[in-house]
Amino acid sequence: MSARLKAVLAFARLELMDALRSKWLAFASVLYLGLLVTFVWLGLRESTVLGFTGLTRVLLNLANAVIVVFPLVVLVGTHSAIVRAKTSGFCELMLTQPVRRSTWFWGLLLSRVAVLIGPLVVILAGCAVAAAFVEDEPGLAAVAARSLGITTALIFSFLGLGLWISARARTLERAIVLALLAWVVTAAVHDVFLITVLLRTPLPPQVIFFASVLNPSEAARVGLLTSVDPELSSLGPVGFWLANHLGPTLALAVAIGWPLAIGLFGSWRAARRLDAADLVA
Repeated sequence: MSARLKAVLAFARLELMDALRSKWLAFASVLYLGLLVTFVWLGLRESTVLGFTGLTRVLLNLANAVIVVFPLVVLVGTHSAIVRAKTSGFCELMLTQPVRRSTWFWGLLLSRVAVLIGPLVVILAGCAVAAAFVEDEPGLAAVAARSLGITTALIFSFLGLGLWISARARTLERAIVLALLAWVVTAAVHDVFLITVLLRTPLPPQVIFFASVLNPSEAARVGLLTSVDPELSSLGPVGFWLANHLGPTLALAVAIGWPLAIGLFGSWRAARRLDAADLVA
């Protein structure tokens, strides 16, 4: 193991311990478990009426809840990571050590991935394993893997955006305003703007699709629909275009690949900004 990798892992352990002290890991785990228990309970109530007890439905509902709730959770958990280190004097202390700034940044990123994505991996994997003993439901493992890939990519995209915001902001107040603005745009403004354009201007299905998946949350929703309806007929003309030109496999690749690309770009820009910024100001 190289000295650089050892330093990254050391910083990751340091940040992870800080996350444990601040209860972020416990908060993320409890939130995931709360969503899972809620949807299991709702699924059992529906089963008495609809005549099924499908864990596939529970996993898909859990993934949809993660898409709605966790972008805000991730932005709140990352918007202050770098700017707080600057204002608290941690960065000034780090400059006295024989390490690069990027080493601390990648350790920070690794710890946030463990805190925000780790509990989701454990819960979805646990559901898939438990289902094998409770109810042998065909295709459940594939649905769990697909849901995990989509939600992980979405969380990572907002993780990169949150770190970029934290690297650019000069104060905590500005960082939280930018984080809330990013969430509002992706959660509401993008959809309202797109619907307004569609009401006024008829657009080709391919334009509607690409305009929608620019928002990583919408891209994740399209990916989840491929699990429910591989023909994507529920999307109307856009779904027919997707089925004929991309297919469910490529649509799923877009739903995972585009958020991952956003997360990688945001992380890269945050690392570049950190290398060029004055950490003592």
